[in-house]
Amino acid sequence: MGGRVMSGELVVLGAVTLPGVHRSVRNARRFLRDMLPPGHPVLDDLMTVGSETVCNAIAHTASGDGGWVTVSLLVGDGVHRLEVADDGADGRRPRVKAEDGSESGRGMRVVEALSDRWGYRADGDRTVVWAEFRFAKSSENSDRGLSRASSTLRAAAFEGGDQ
Repeated sequence: MGGRVMSGELVVLGAVTLPGVHRSVRNARRFLRDMLPPGHPVLDDLMTVGSETVCNAIAHTASGDGGWVTVSLLVGDGVHRLEVADDGADGRRPRVKAEDGSESGRGMRVVEALSDRWGYRADGDRTVVWAEFRFAKSSENSDRGLSRASSTLRAAAFEGGDQ
């Protein structure tokens, strides 16, 4: 689960590939919950958006027809970035549908409402939907050593005592 530097100074905190079945939505939520400390300011929104994007991938792409969904969480300077890669939808891409009162079609509106920015990129036949969540940086070591690139990384031996 070690981090690696990506373009734009984002570090991968973790990634998981799940089968394109409905129980994977729960497993994606659990993965995201375990990536951040309890009470992190973006945790609830991140988990909700993660659920919506994984559910959409299973319902609307080849991932739900025996395929896979990959969920990645990256961190940068005051931002967490969620990425959900699906197996593609014959060239169709995610979009926010107009409100029409129906039960379906709300997923991307939820993503738009809860994230600071979102979008997608093609990766061959696959689509990667991403959403970013900004948060105020603190002087605490919020990543608990998952990322060596953290400017707030402190040795665990020094936590809680005089330094």
